Amino acid sequence: MPVPSSFNDVGQDRQLRGFVGWVWYEREVTLPQRWTQDLGTRVVLRIGSAHYHAIVWVNGVHVAEHEGGHLPFEADISKLVQSGPLASCRITIAINNTLTPHTLPPGTILHKTDISKYPKGYFVQNTNFDFFNYAGLHRPVLLYTTPTTYIDDITVTTGVDQDTGLVDYQVSVQGSEYFQLEVRLLDQEGKVVAQGTGGRGQLQVPNAHLWWPYLMHEHPAYLYSLEVRLTAQTAAGAVSDFYALPVGIRTVAVTERRFLINGKPFYFHGVNKHEDADIRGRGFDWPLLVKDFNLLRWLGANAFRTSHYPYAEEVMQLCDRYGIVVIDESPGVGIVLAQSYSNESLQHHLQVMEELVRRDKNHPAVVMWSVANEPASFLKPAGYYFKTLIAHTKALDPSRPVTFVTNSNYEADLGAPYVDVICVNSYYSWYHDYGHLEVIQLHLATEFENWYRTYQKPIIQSEYGAGSIAGFHQDPPLMFSEEYQKGLLEQYHLVLDQKRKDYVVGELIWNFADFMTDQSPQRVLGNKKGIFTRQRQPKAAAFLLRERYWKLANETMYHLSAAKSQCLENSPFSF
Repeated sequence: MPVPSSFNDVGQDRQLRGFVGWVWYEREVTLPQRWTQDLGTRVVLRIGSAHYHAIVWVNGVHVAEHEGGHLPFEADISKLVQSGPLASCRITIAINNTLTPHTLPPGTILHKTDISKYPKGYFVQNTNFDFFNYAGLHRPVLLYTTPTTYIDDITVTTGVDQDTGLVDYQVSVQGSEYFQLEVRLLDQEGKVVAQGTGGRGQLQVPNAHLWWPYLMHEHPAYLYSLEVRLTAQTAAGAVSDFYALPVGIRTVAVTERRFLINGKPFYFHGVNKHEDADIRGRGFDWPLLVKDFNLLRWLGANAFRTSHYPYAEEVMQLCDRYGIVVIDESPGVGIVLAQSYSNESLQHHLQVMEELVRRDKNHPAVVMWSVANEPASFLKPAGYYFKTLIAHTKALDPSRPVTFVTNSNYEADLGAPYVDVICVNSYYSWYHDYGHLEVIQLHLATEFENWYRTYQKPIIQSEYGAGSIAGFHQDPPLMFSEEYQKGLLEQYHLVLDQKRKDYVVGELIWNFADFMTDQSPQRVLGNKKGIFTRQRQPKAAAFLLRERYWKLANETMYHLSAAKSQCLENSPFSF
């Protein structure tokens, strides 16, 4: 079984594709001699993602256990590989993809007990989300080393004072209390622009280059490099450690009607995605990732949401480099059962947010946290649940706004009072009033007005769309034709163009590409709401959005700088 990949689509075994339960991975690894003999070397095993519940052994010894399928975890295995004559180690990982009411995402197991219709012990996994529950080792499994005294974590927050960039840093060191830290900030030419010492401080950067989103500035996504050098005295002698962290200097703020990046109004025009593709499932794949980013840039998209779980770290790194803004979402999708609002569920959700913030806190591309998607936020326990969850996330990271994505009625939503930005999903003329494109404008305008009148907060149309089968054509438009998908989007755009002048601050199409779901009579080889096929080929809607997004980008550049907008207008599709 290749790693990284989902195990479901790699083989020809029908049982493996829909398997629910324990699977086992095992590999023998030969280690460099220095790793096994130098007691001043710390050897770490890091698992990028194991979906869902993982238990890890090294040479038969339990070293780690982790719940949650989309975030990394690691174990110090130094004592196990440095305690004997062996230069190799056996790594065993058991993974269980069973979802319960208390996992994220939640699910239930339904036992079919009628033995006249089902085999003895037969059960099915039920979920309340619309994507396939791929499982396996979805991201790389690595071994790496550090000194025994090492840089454990770095936290960076940035600000701006007139033309001066402010970089506040905090460095955590493990292994010794006796150490020195040197911190330097380098620009893209390698020139040192600020420096400091100690585990906490502020670097001031005169005439700083700010990190701007794609298509919002002539030179977007400017990254500095924060270099941290550790020296320490230990019983074995002097040791040193070094880490370089990309840093983008930018600010994020939310007003009653606007979302601001570097003090300027930012309008999200982008997509929702999935980590999903043929054969590899949710497994990380560099060529696929680069293709997706080239399509985003071609489209003129400046943002996406990590629907409905944290994406690979490499995705976030590319967003930093290309200026693609991210709404970073937890796996809190399908929280619709009362028992999923229990204290057990809440405690796990709090832990997941801690892991997510720790991993992604330093990415300038991440401008907002989303703690959930389409929960049953009208249920009585939802108020306390989301009040606690959002407060906890804000305490972990006071520098970013927090939201969750709702499809509840504005009068009944008990979590909405606690978010900074209202994110609303709607599918007018698709899941209801289907076939009737003429009702979209009135429905949508009324919904926006109700939400804003109630909460006085900026609004993002966080999902909207329609399914289409590539190559299906009907005029007048009929559902599942490319014309119907395009026509539905055009009706939404008419209202969005009115409301973005006031308090709507973004639109994210559902979805970037077709993706796999559970089998059902409503899904023909998955969800077809993509503007690209699963193989990343454009449908008619992709060209519609490309024209719209570049027009929106030109408007933004015009307002920021007439001279810069002229450059874009003369060459609207050049990068």
